[in-house]
Amino acid sequence: MKPASLMPAWRACVAQRWRWSGAVPQAALLSALTFGVVLPVCGHRLLYSYFFLRSVFLDAMSEQVLQESLQRGQDALSFWNRASAEPPAFKNLSLKPELLVTVVTTRRSEARDFHYLLQVMRQLSAILPSCGRRRCAEVLVCDVERGPQGNQDASLLEAQFKVIRRSPEEQLQNWELLNTFEREKRDYVFCLRRGWDLLQPRNMVVLEDDALPTPDFFNVIAHLLSRRFSRHTLYVKLYHPERLQRYWNLEPYRLLEWVGLGLVLATALLRVPSWSPRWFSFTLSWAHLLFFTLYFMAAAELLGRHYLLEGRRLSPQLYAVSPATECCTPAMLFPGNSSLRVAEYLDASFCTKGKAKDTVLYQLMRTLPGERAHSVEPNLVTHIGAFSSVRRNPSRPKLL
Repeated sequence: MKPASLMPAWRACVAQRWRWSGAVPQAALLSALTFGVVLPVCGHRLLYSYFFLRSVFLDAMSEQVLQESLQRGQDALSFWNRASAEPPAFKNLSLKPELLVTVVTTRRSEARDFHYLLQVMRQLSAILPSCGRRRCAEVLVCDVERGPQGNQDASLLEAQFKVIRRSPEEQLQNWELLNTFEREKRDYVFCLRRGWDLLQPRNMVVLEDDALPTPDFFNVIAHLLSRRFSRHTLYVKLYHPERLQRYWNLEPYRLLEWVGLGLVLATALLRVPSWSPRWFSFTLSWAHLLFFTLYFMAAAELLGRHYLLEGRRLSPQLYAVSPATECCTPAMLFPGNSSLRVAEYLDASFCTKGKAKDTVLYQLMRTLPGERAHSVEPNLVTHIGAFSSVRRNPSRPKLL
């Protein structure tokens, strides 16, 4: 008789805890609606969201991006063809500028119609006057093409920009004996040193010819150079692949950022009663705070950290600086004379597959005493190079 007498009390307890006005069923319903309905609807077309329907949208999205890049390339070709008949606007360079931008380029036979270099140089020419009376930086084009056909895009830009190349004797060296990654590294080192020797800049940015700068590129760099950390860093990475920007990562700072985001949003939701509807049964308790911290963390990760980072573009002061990541080198800032140290470090290493120049730099930075490196988020360049100059390309590249 005793168990039977306890049944009504047990049922009453369960009913009380699971009534629809209680916190537990509300949490279950909120989670089901958020992760089963709202986020899938919002994220199914977002490329870097976990909810992105790759099989449905990837091919069409990739083709659209290729066509847009092709059109930009053709527009840039027309622009520089017209500009070649005008007086040179960027060819007269001043010694010891505050900032030198060196654009490393080579001929891309598979992407010749996209004219990546011309796209990048057109964007730079548009944003260089954004600093006021004096342009934001001096610009060099470093043409490392060694083939007999030459780099036609670099030749077209010679009417407006200073273009540097290896001497004929250097080009005759037996480069074919070197692997692709070592040749790429030596080209990079050549451009670093030649840019320094010509102008001795106070700071240097090296762009690869498929790194399209954002409109606020120079404003953010000026802000970075004004901060104390830049005096004690080997380099600052201005680009990291969007697909690798997720919170679920081995980088400790991202895990701290992730937990901090969830905790702040959860505290704000539970702390401000006016934000909550009348039926809201949650209070500022440890259990409810933990639930909403995990809830907001999961929502942010699944929707895509990349899209949250875009909100930082409102001001240069909002850009985040964090410890450097390993991949990749389309855009690098070298404060002070650190470009010379980087050239020496790279010269002392031999690059192979799996040990490209970005990996070498990252490993050196972590092992050499006193050296530090940083990354800035969100990216200051868009990587438009669907066709690689050093790796085999598919016939129609995909975004992922």
